[in-house]
Amino acid sequence: MKKTFLTHPELAVLFFLHGAALSAWFVPLGRVLDSHELGSAKPMAYAASAIAAFVSPLWFGAMADRHASPVKVLRGLALATAASMSLASAAIHWKAGPGLTLLAIQVHSLCSSPTWPLSCTVVFARLANSKHEFGPLRAVGTFGWMAGCWLVSALGADASPGSGFAGSLIWLGVAAMTWRLPKVEAPNSSEGLTLRQRLGLDALDLLRVSDHRIVFFTAALLNVPLAAFYPYTPPHLRELGLERTSAWMTLGQITEIAAMFMLGGLITRWRLKWIFVAGLSCGVLRFALCALDQRGFILGGIALHGFSYTLVFITAQIYIDERIDPAWRARAQALLVLLTSGFGNLAGYLGTGWWHAYLTGPQGTRWSLYWASLAASVGFLLVLFLVAYHGRPDTKRTGRTRTTSPSD
Repeated sequence: MKKTFLTHPELAVLFFLHGAALSAWFVPLGRVLDSHELGSAKPMAYAASAIAAFVSPLWFGAMADRHASPVKVLRGLALATAASMSLASAAIHWKAGPGLTLLAIQVHSLCSSPTWPLSCTVVFARLANSKHEFGPLRAVGTFGWMAGCWLVSALGADASPGSGFAGSLIWLGVAAMTWRLPKVEAPNSSEGLTLRQRLGLDALDLLRVSDHRIVFFTAALLNVPLAAFYPYTPPHLRELGLERTSAWMTLGQITEIAAMFMLGGLITRWRLKWIFVAGLSCGVLRFALCALDQRGFILGGIALHGFSYTLVFITAQIYIDERIDPAWRARAQALLVLLTSGFGNLAGYLGTGWWHAYLTGPQGTRWSLYWASLAASVGFLLVLFLVAYHGRPDTKRTGRTRTTSPSD
C-alpha cells in the first residue's frame, strides 16, 4: 500500500487535486443557488452535468483512445473547466438571471464531465495490478474531495459563489499537474474511422456482453436515487440544527476512504457479485436510516454512503479495467460516466427533485416518506442484480472479457 504512493506520487496528487476541484463546486452548489434566489433552478443546475455526460465523455474518450494522449486532453479540459467555472460563479454573483446562469453552468458541465474518466484512464494505464493499487490511489481523490469541502466551509463559502472561484484555482492546479504526468499515448490509429467511431458511439458495443451490461446499468440505476443525496441531505441537516453542512457531508468520504483501502482485500476473497451486493445493501440501509428523520440516524446514513459508493462504483471501474480490452479503456470509462452521470443523474435530479417538491408543503418536507421511497428503489435494484448477474466469462467478441479471475 505504501509502495503504491511511493511509486506513483504524481497520480496521487492528480487524484487529490481533481477531487478537491470537483467538490468545491458540486457540494455547495445547492446552497449557493438557494441563497441567491435561484432555488427553483436547482434541479436544472444539477441536471446540467447529466446533460453534458450524454455528449462530451464519449467524444473525448474516443479522442483519448485514438487521436491524442489522454494527458493532453485532460490538460486542455482542466483549463477550460477553470475558466467556465469562474464564468458560472460570476453569473451567480452578479445575478445574471436564471437563463444565463444555467447556460454558464451547462458550459462548465460540458468541460468538466469528461475529466474524471480521463484521469482514471491515465491512472489505470500506469498500474500493474489495478485490483490492489487503484483503491488506495482513488482514496487520495476522496481525501481531496473532503479537503475541497473543508476549504469551502473554512472560507465561509458554503452559500457563496466564492466556492466556485476557489474551485477554479484548484482546476488550474490540475492542469499544471498534467505536465508532471508520464505520457500515455493513444493505442489506436485514427485513420479510416467512421463518424460513429470518432464520436465514441462504438463503445455501446460493450453492452452486448451480458455481464458488462448488468454492471453498467446497475451503476446507472443506482445513480437515480443517489442523485438526491447531495442536493437534499444538507437542507435536511439544517432543519435538524446542523450548520457547516459541507463539512458534515464529508463523513461519507471518511468511510469511502476506509472502504477503498479494504477493497483490494475484498476482491481477493470475494466474488465481484457479492461486493456489488454488499454495496447495494449499504445503499438500502443508508436511505432507510435517513427516513428515521433524526440527526444521529441521518449522520449514520451519510457514513454508509462511502461504503455503498465504493463497493459499487469503484468496483465497476476495476471491473472495466480487468475485463475490457485496454484499447477500449477510455471509451469504457466514458460509457460508465454517460450511463451514471448522464442517464442516472438526469433521471435522478429531475425525478427526485420533482418528488421532493411534491412532498414539500407549508408544513415542510415529508422527509421520512421521501427517503423511504428511495430505500425501496435501491432494494428493488438489489433484487434485480442478484437475479441477472452471473460473473461467467463470455465468448470472444468486441468488448469481450479480457481476463477472468477467481473473483469474477
